[in-house]
Amino acid sequence: MATGARAASLSSSPAAPRRARRKGDEPVSIFWPALPEDCTVAGPDGGPHPRRGELIGRGAEMGQIMRALAGARAGRGAALFVTGEPGVGKTRLATEALAVAAETNMVTVRGRASAVGSPVPYRPLVEALLLLSRAGLLPDPDELGRYGPVMARLLTGARDTGADAASHLVVAETMLRLLTVVGERQGCLLVLDDLHDADAATLAVLDYLLDNIGHQPAVLLLVTGCAPCAATELASRARGRDAAAVLDLGPLSRPDVHLLIAAELRVPPTEVCPDLVHRAVDSGAGIPFVVKELVHDLTGRPARRDPGTPTVPAGVADNVRRQAERLGPLGVELLGMAALFGRRFALPVLERAIGRDHAELSAVLRAAVASYLITPDGPGAQWYTFRYPLAAEALLDDLGPGERTRYVRRAARALTELHPGLPGTWCEHAAQLHEHAGDTPEAIRLYCEAAGRATGEGATDRAVDLLTRAHRLVEPDTVAELRATVLERLLDAVARSARFDGLPTPAALLNTLGGDGGEHDIPAQRRAGLHARLSDLATLTGRPAEALWHLDIARALLGSHPADQYAALVDLSAVHVELGRLAPDRLRTATRYALRALHAAQRVDLPDVACRALLLLGQLAREQDERTAAAHFRRARAIALARRLPVPRVAADVHLAIVAASHDGRPTRIEQARQEALAMGLLPLAHETGFVLALDRIQHGRYDEARDRIREAAADASRLGLGRPLAMLRLAEAVRYAHQGRRAEMRGALERLAPLLDAAPGVRAMSYGLARAVCSLLEERHEAAGQEFAQALAYDAENPAMGGFGKHGLILLLGVLAGRMGRPHHAEVTRASAGATRWNHQFTGLAHAVLLGREGRPDEATAAASTALEAAEPFPMARRLCQRLVAQSAYDDGWGTPVEWLREAEEYFHDAGLQAVAGASRALLRGMGASVRQRRTGTERVPADLRRCGITVREFEVARLVAERISNKDIAGRLHISLRTVEKHVASLLQKTGHPNRTAFATATRDLVA
Repeated sequence: MATGARAASLSSSPAAPRRARRKGDEPVSIFWPALPEDCTVAGPDGGPHPRRGELIGRGAEMGQIMRALAGARAGRGAALFVTGEPGVGKTRLATEALAVAAETNMVTVRGRASAVGSPVPYRPLVEALLLLSRAGLLPDPDELGRYGPVMARLLTGARDTGADAASHLVVAETMLRLLTVVGERQGCLLVLDDLHDADAATLAVLDYLLDNIGHQPAVLLLVTGCAPCAATELASRARGRDAAAVLDLGPLSRPDVHLLIAAELRVPPTEVCPDLVHRAVDSGAGIPFVVKELVHDLTGRPARRDPGTPTVPAGVADNVRRQAERLGPLGVELLGMAALFGRRFALPVLERAIGRDHAELSAVLRAAVASYLITPDGPGAQWYTFRYPLAAEALLDDLGPGERTRYVRRAARALTELHPGLPGTWCEHAAQLHEHAGDTPEAIRLYCEAAGRATGEGATDRAVDLLTRAHRLVEPDTVAELRATVLERLLDAVARSARFDGLPTPAALLNTLGGDGGEHDIPAQRRAGLHARLSDLATLTGRPAEALWHLDIARALLGSHPADQYAALVDLSAVHVELGRLAPDRLRTATRYALRALHAAQRVDLPDVACRALLLLGQLAREQDERTAAAHFRRARAIALARRLPVPRVAADVHLAIVAASHDGRPTRIEQARQEALAMGLLPLAHETGFVLALDRIQHGRYDEARDRIREAAADASRLGLGRPLAMLRLAEAVRYAHQGRRAEMRGALERLAPLLDAAPGVRAMSYGLARAVCSLLEERHEAAGQEFAQALAYDAENPAMGGFGKHGLILLLGVLAGRMGRPHHAEVTRASAGATRWNHQFTGLAHAVLLGREGRPDEATAAASTALEAAEPFPMARRLCQRLVAQSAYDDGWGTPVEWLREAEEYFHDAGLQAVAGASRALLRGMGASVRQRRTGTERVPADLRRCGITVREFEVARLVAERISNKDIAGRLHISLRTVEKHVASLLQKTGHPNRTAFATATRDLVA
């Protein structure tokens, strides 16, 4: 028997792959939706992509089955139940088990219960016996002794009413002995499928087998649905007495769905479009059957379709239809009406609409739940959801026009009766009903009202979704008032959330705004407001030229006598455009526009617009007059709270937290406000706040935290198309490298920033002052740093920055040290609010100390320096840089503790690998007659190729500068060593590396040491 077991295995191998849904035999490739060139998704794991038909997501279950099979081959039997909802892959798992067993030469046999036709006692057992018989594997009746006739009667279906008639117990013992004989060599696997349809006699036999299979060379794999029935009760009892294990199959995870799609399409996971994965996960709820049908439906059509509105795959629709019909006419009516509400529906509304007895409906509901068409949603029995969205879509598609209209009218009437005024989410449900009924104007109105409520609750993403649905209903013949209202609210919601996927197509915008310049049914000033909103979106996405274009159109449409409600919107857009303009007076002009917008908004009671104006005024004033700025922010917050406007309230909280953190150095409040913005879907605000937090991490020396924050936020901003926040985050990336003295990486970050320089006002000045100049100081290139700070000031004069770049701190300190700046400059800087922040106070305070020292007031200078360095305590790099910068002046004028400062600075910079500034600190210590610690570490920084040549750490420092083609004299100045020492090091480098001259060495080692 063993030799023929594999060939005679009765299980079907895993289903043969479906043929590609094209002509020929080429594998299907996914082209729905179109895969963008940059649209790649990492595979859920790093292994090879799965084959078509491969079992996915059931590794744990298959492991348990394989252990049971191994035990059976060793003479230890086992029983396992496989349960789960329809389509979850129970039969597929059983098929895989049969294939695995057959590969080990086990005898495999399968039977299935059925509810079709008249009941047949022991139907799955008889089917298994017949399969064994056809394969020639059925033992001779004599081998079973007195149980041989029982087997014969089971096979022939003969009825014997005599004393030897086969009772359930006798049949069970017969099957047990049969399995023992069949599996005596390599073991046996018996799969019985669809036991939820099994007769009582079969289940009675199985009950006996479960208790006695343990000492037989066989495995029972029993497959049943998980709806309450006799089979599931048997499984529960068997598990309770340790007679069987139960494998309850759940839906596939998102990574497993991804792999399943790749397997079905015969492509690597990286080639599967993310939109298809999202659609399959969202619509299929992880049910393999539904996912497969959906994937082949979406990819098997020649024409590309809108991913939001595909039809239901025929296989899924047929399955849902059959399940619903089993519930009877009342069940079909109940589910059809429920589908009008989408995936989630309220039972009380359906009860009122259908008008049937509660007990009668409850019975149908229980049956629908048992069939896994719907599931309870939350405590109680008030809300239900369809198990997967496609089920609701399939039921909705089955409704005829007349039937749908009747259902909608009854449901809408019930909804209004139960919930007058349509509070909460009932407004959205009512909108959906009117949409199904074809009452487009009322549906649009209700969607807009529901979106307004969502915005008031801080659910920005939800508002965008609702307004997008409303805008899709707009037709050319929709009344102008309604068209304008929908577009206004949609543009506002998109600006708050960065959900640019919700924007109308250019053609739709042209239709609403009137691009031909002719007559238009929307008043000109209202169209001006729409163009102002589009200008704001262009600013947000980093397209200043487009923003100006929309603003010019808006101003032209306003005319000579603009209404305040539209003039305020245009002025607010002008503020953003003005900030990007190259003009030294841009901040004053922008402030004038913001004030004008505020006054207009107050005159016509537009609290949201007033808050936006106040927030802009606060940002414009913060650098020079923090007190006034904070007053603007607090006023905006008060209005937002009074008028229940969560979006401006969160924005005000963010700005007030930034003001507070600039003094106390604690960003906790900023992070809390940012998290609230994220929770509300206010992504532009959240990412711009993320820039502030990234700079804070950099200033505090927490570079790894800053890196992680910047990378995550920049990836999201890039994905969303947020040009302005992305530019700020790219700047933060450059600043992070600069504060670590990593010039090459800083250059790369600045190159990535270059295309975005016009997207965020003031970024040019900040890129010089916060990045380039600081990096030069850490390289002891003070002349270069001075030039870079001068360039930053020049850019600021041309286009004043709203963020700090050293103007109110480090530039003042360097100017005082160089003698270019004195008391008047110090007074001017400290009058500005920016000069009083904790970050800048370390620089302004030390500048004050230097001036006091030169004025012959050493005690006051020492006290001022102590206060400044105390303020610098949270900023490790900046504190040591300040100590290195002011030490010589303090030593010359006899104040402070310059030797201690230099030792602290030297140790920090040496540990940070910043050898230039560490070396400068050592040189200054030597000049002051102080002992200097010898540093012999750092060989790990010398590249391996140069180490093998015998290059020392000091020679490597010289080599890096030679590779940059810097003269010996400048190298001596950089490293604070003599010119003669540099010449000796250069000669040693050439001799050890075999290069004829420094030019050849620089050419050969440029990439190695740069």
